[in-house]
Amino acid sequence: MVVKTVDKLKELYEIDDYLWIEETVKLLKGKRFEELDLDNLIEELEDLGSEKRHKVESLLKQIICHLLLLEYWDTEYERNYRHWRSEVFNFRDQLNDRITTNFYQYLEENLTKIYQKARKYVQLKSGLDTFPQDCPYTLQQLLDEDWLPKK
Repeated sequence: MVVKTVDKLKELYEIDDYLWIEETVKLLKGKRFEELDLDNLIEELEDLGSEKRHKVESLLKQIICHLLLLEYWDTEYERNYRHWRSEVFNFRDQLNDRITTNFYQYLEENLTKIYQKARKYVQLKSGLDTFPQDCPYTLQQLLDEDWLPKK
């Protein structure tokens, strides 16, 4: 019986992954652990962790992009500063809702890489090459909802 349930669950995963999730949750709630499709459950949990990590990285990149535009793109400042500031606020709000100790450490360890991606994007967007080589912001500044660079 248990082998058949696991096999059916594996088949279901290939056909309808959302229904597979619903069935897996039922098994977990019922503490029917021996019936779980562990291979696909592990894969889904790994994917979920990767998606969450990618989301916090993407939000931090967006914060950096908009702070760089605010600070360095002088010719567009008057026309766009309100938009850029509101975007910074929005992305910080989203990121601060998702931040955990683990994600904070991840962002701190990868700030240089994230900054380089943001820098390349704003260079392409603005046509400017005046952005600092190294990130001019600390992670604390980037997450602080009240902090903006001096203009």
